[in-house]
Amino acid sequence: MSAPTGRVLTLLELLQSGGTRTMAELADRLGVEGRTVRRYVGQLIDLGIPVESVRGRYGGYRLARGYRLPPLMLDDDEALAVLLGLMARRPVADTASETAAAKIRRVLPGRLASRLEALLESVAFTERPGGPDVPDGGVLLAVADAVRHRRPVVIRYTDRGGRRSERTLHPYGIVSHAGRWYVTGEDPGVGESRTFRLDRVEDARALPGSFEAPAGVDPARRVVEGFAAAAYRYEVSLRVQGTVEQVRARLPAGIATVAEIPGGGDAAGGEAAGEGWLRVELRAERLDWLPGVLAALDRPFVIERPGELRDLVLAFAGRLAARARGSAGDEAAVGDAPPPQDRPLAVADAVQHEGDHRAGEEASHDEAHGEHECDGHQKFPPSEVQT
Repeated sequence: MSAPTGRVLTLLELLQSGGTRTMAELADRLGVEGRTVRRYVGQLIDLGIPVESVRGRYGGYRLARGYRLPPLMLDDDEALAVLLGLMARRPVADTASETAAAKIRRVLPGRLASRLEALLESVAFTERPGGPDVPDGGVLLAVADAVRHRRPVVIRYTDRGGRRSERTLHPYGIVSHAGRWYVTGEDPGVGESRTFRLDRVEDARALPGSFEAPAGVDPARRVVEGFAAAAYRYEVSLRVQGTVEQVRARLPAGIATVAEIPGGGDAAGGEAAGEGWLRVELRAERLDWLPGVLAALDRPFVIERPGELRDLVLAFAGRLAARARGSAGDEAAVGDAPPPQDRPLAVADAVQHEGDHRAGEEASHDEAHGEHECDGHQKFPPSEVQT
């Protein structure tokens, strides 16, 4: 490659990094005079690359938004990062991902290509149960544009029961959570929160007008907390003594809500600094995973509801005590294992299982028009069971 051609490509790489580059900066980076920079810019324009001239004291050159993507200049690390990102999508890869990866691999330098091949030969990919949940690219871009410009959007949505409907939404943001994409916002007709899985949206189009999003709205928090408040079979309420960080280490935001109980602590009772009583609330289809999680939490707790959980915890504690004494544990070890409905899963697997289950649902809003529902302020008489 001749020196002038190499400098033209370097100029393109500098412009692709974004912003406006001054004439003095470009001349210094290329090691040429200003008139040579202008000649190189002319060559890029002749190649169909949209370069704009910016006048003024801080003027210079920048890439315009053209009708097509200009050639990309990637160094080794950037090319590898893009390829790894595309390869990570392999279990759910679409045609665009495959062709983009193939194009980059064809132009990789030999030394980098051989290293990438060694990596790909060493990596195995697992498939997500239930198949891919990739949203349509056109839908994703249309919703994103509506979010940016605060425009209402109408979507054609199919819920998990196969029922189709047309929904209007004021979209606050798009959230990628646990391998799925969601849009969250408000239904302007009834003024209630809505969250939808984008892979179940067949079409999205912006409507005339605009809307104002609530101040400080956090789309990711809305989605994650919505899972914790979803209507599942059991409503669980606990009081736990400890810090929020200790509870969150075992029960993340997508599983449970955690709130301080005003005046709930008693420092005179031996409580460590910052370890007051917290109210932990969650909803779940199953309870068998919770005793193991509470044991791993290793903090004093009170079960407020449901009574079934109290029974499971007592049974779990009895099995642990018996096995620690080496009596009933020997019998269980040779085949007298507790029935599956009473046997908690391993703690990490249990929480992951519950999180995956929630991520696969619409947090009850398919049947309830998409809204997250939470009745977290009801008070129930506490259980006398405490550990």
